[in-house]
Amino acid sequence: MTSIAELAEDRVVEGVFAVARKRRLHTKAGAPYLAFDLVDPTGRVEARVWQDVDLLDRRFDEGDAVRVLGRVERYGRRLQLQVRSLEPAPEADPGALSPAMQRDADELDGFLEFLAGEIAHPTLAALVGAFLSDGELRAALRALPAAGGEGHHGYAGGLLEHTVGVATLCRETAQLHPRLRADLLLAAALLHDVGRTRELQRGPAFRQTEEGRLLGHVHLGLRLIEERAVAVEPPVLAEVLHAVACHHDRSAARTAEAAVLYHANQLDAQAATRPVGDD
Repeated sequence: MTSIAELAEDRVVEGVFAVARKRRLHTKAGAPYLAFDLVDPTGRVEARVWQDVDLLDRRFDEGDAVRVLGRVERYGRRLQLQVRSLEPAPEADPGALSPAMQRDADELDGFLEFLAGEIAHPTLAALVGAFLSDGELRAALRALPAAGGEGHHGYAGGLLEHTVGVATLCRETAQLHPRLRADLLLAAALLHDVGRTRELQRGPAFRQTEEGRLLGHVHLGLRLIEERAVAVEPPVLAEVLHAVACHHDRSAARTAEAAVLYHANQLDAQAATRPVGDD
C-alpha cells in the first residue's frame, strides 16, 4: 500500500484513503468527471475520475474510506492521481485516515500549559485555565486543523500546533518590547482560534458545522470567551475580545496588542504553508 507522502510522478498507486472533498464537474465538451481530494495521515492529493464516472460516482461519498488504484501525473506544479478503479473500504476508519501533524501532540500540550502558566494576571489566568481544563476542548485542539482541511495547518492537530506557535511568537515579542501588556497579549493569543472548535467537524473532511458556516470562528470564539469570562474585569475583557475580534483584520486593530496578534497569526500561517523561495 502506498501513502500520499510516497507519491511520485508516473507511479502506479494502490492504497486506502479517505475522501476529504468530492465534486461532480463537466469538461468544456460537456463530459462529466469526478474531482475529489484523497487524504491519509501523511497528506492530501487531488484525484480525478474520467471514465466510468456514473458507475464510480455511486460507490462513494465525501467522508468515506476507499481503496484506490491509479497513476500519478503532474498537473501544473501539483501531483494529481488519475483513478482507474475505486471500491469502498468498509474495514478502514475514515477518521483515522485524516491528515495528521508530524509533531508530538503531548509535547505541544506541554508547551500550551507552559504558556498558560506564564500569565500572571489572576482573572486572565483563570479565563485561560477554564479553557485548558475543558477535556472536550483539549481533544478538539488535537483533532482539528487551524483553518479547515485546505487552509494552513490543515491537518488533525493543526489547531493545537498553530495556537502554540502564535502564542509563542506573542510571548517572545512581549519580551522584546516591554511596553506591551504581556498577559493580555498572551491570553488573547491562546484563545484567538478557540472558535474553530465550534466551527469545524472532525476529519477526514473537516467540514464546517452549520453554526460555523453561518457565524464563523471569530464570532463563535468571542461568544465562548464571554461565556467563561465572568470574573474578568470589563475593561480587560474588552481588550481581549478586541484582539481576538481583529486577528484577521489589521486595519481594525486599535491597540498594539491586537496588531501584534494579527501579525503573529499571519506569520505562523505563512511560515507553515508558503513554499521556501516563493516570491
